[in-house]
Amino acid sequence: MAVIIPPVAASYKTPSPPSTSRLSAPHPSGHRTLLPVGPAYVNHLRLSLHHQHSFSALDKHLEAEAQRLASLNANANTEVDDLGVGSEEEDDSILTLDPKEWKKHDYYKVLGLSHLRHNATQEQIKFAHRKKVLKHHPDKKASSTAPTSTSAFLTGVNLNTNDDAFFKCISKAHEVLSNPEKRRQFDSVDPHFMDLEEDMPTAAETKSKNFEFFKTFTHVFDLYSRFSKVQPVPGLGHIDSTKEEVEGFYDFWYNFDSWRSFEWMDKEVNEGSDSRDDKRYTEKKNKTERARRKKEDIAKVRGLVDLALSVDPRIKRIKQQEKEAREAKKRGASGKAGPSKTKQQEEQDKKRLEEEAAQKEAAEQAARADAKKAKAAAANAAKKARRQARAAEGS
Repeated sequence: MAVIIPPVAASYKTPSPPSTSRLSAPHPSGHRTLLPVGPAYVNHLRLSLHHQHSFSALDKHLEAEAQRLASLNANANTEVDDLGVGSEEEDDSILTLDPKEWKKHDYYKVLGLSHLRHNATQEQIKFAHRKKVLKHHPDKKASSTAPTSTSAFLTGVNLNTNDDAFFKCISKAHEVLSNPEKRRQFDSVDPHFMDLEEDMPTAAETKSKNFEFFKTFTHVFDLYSRFSKVQPVPGLGHIDSTKEEVEGFYDFWYNFDSWRSFEWMDKEVNEGSDSRDDKRYTEKKNKTERARRKKEDIAKVRGLVDLALSVDPRIKRIKQQEKEAREAKKRGASGKAGPSKTKQQEEQDKKRLEEEAAQKEAAEQAARADAKKAKAAAANAAKKARRQARAAEGS
C-alpha cells in the first residue's frame, strides 16, 4: 500500500540554527575544505603531484605498493628467529597426558624446552607457548584433524577431546613456568633432575681403577650449583689447583646455602572438604614433610662433599707439601740440616728400633710373670699361716 506524505503547510519556515549550535551549514557544492591530515590527504597529494589527477594511475600505484609491502612481510615472517624452542618431537607419552595429574607433568617437555630446562628465559618460554598454542588449539584442530561425524548435530564440533586435554596441559605449563615462584617450586623437583640424582657416585664406585674423579664430581657439583643462593659457585678445579683454591671450594660446599624447597610435593586438601580441621591437618603434615625432605637434601649434599674430599687426589699432594714445609722449617730452626740417611741405614735403624721394642716387651712380660709368681707365693704362705693358727687354737 502506497504511503502518501502530506504537503508542507504554506506558513512553514525552516528554523535557523542557534548561535550556540556546533553544527554549521554545509558548504556550497565545489567549495569543501580538505583537512591536511590522514591517508585521504596523502592520496590527494599523490593524485595531484605525481599522477596528474589520474585516478587509474593512482590505483595502479597503490596496488603495486600493497604488493611490495606484502612481499616484505612474507620475507620477514620466514626469517623470524624462533629462539630454538617449541619444535621438539611430541611422542604419545606427551600427547596423552591427563590434565588432572598436572603435578606429575614435565612442563619443560610439554613446551618443547627439554634442552634448556631451568636455563630457559622468559622470552623463550613465551615463544614456545605461542608455538604450541598455534599448533594444538582446539579450534584449529576442529577444522583440520578432528574426526568426521555423520550426525548433523555434531557438525563443526571438535571430537578430538584428547588434544583438548593436551591443550590444557600446555596452558598449565605456561602458567607455572611464567610465574617465578611456581617455577622455582617446580625446578626444585624437576623430574629430569630427580632422575639424575639417582645416579650419584657411591663410595664403592670411587674405589674403581677406572674412576675419573674430576669428570664425575664436576658434573655432580654443577647439577647442585643451580640451587645456590650465592652466585657464582666456585668450580671443582683441576689436578694442579692450589691449596687455597681447594680449601675455598670445600669451605663453600660445607656451608652450602640452598634455596631448594619441596612445596610442589605438598598434598592437596581433600576435594569437596570444607572442614577447617582437615585443612589444618593437611597443612601441618605438608610442613612436616617439607622439613623432612629439606633435611634429607642437605644430608645428601653433605655426603657427596665428604665423599669427594675423601677421594680427592689433590689432598694427598697438599698434605705431603705441608709435611715437607714443616720439616724444612724445623731444619731451618736448628741452624743445620741433619745428614741424609741412605735407604739401607733407614732400614737398619728401623730394624734396631723393632728389636729394642721386642726386647723391652719381653722384659716387661718377664717382670709381670715374676710379680705374678711372687703374689701367688705370698697368698699360699698366708693361707698356710691361717691353717696353722686354726690348728693351734683347736688343740
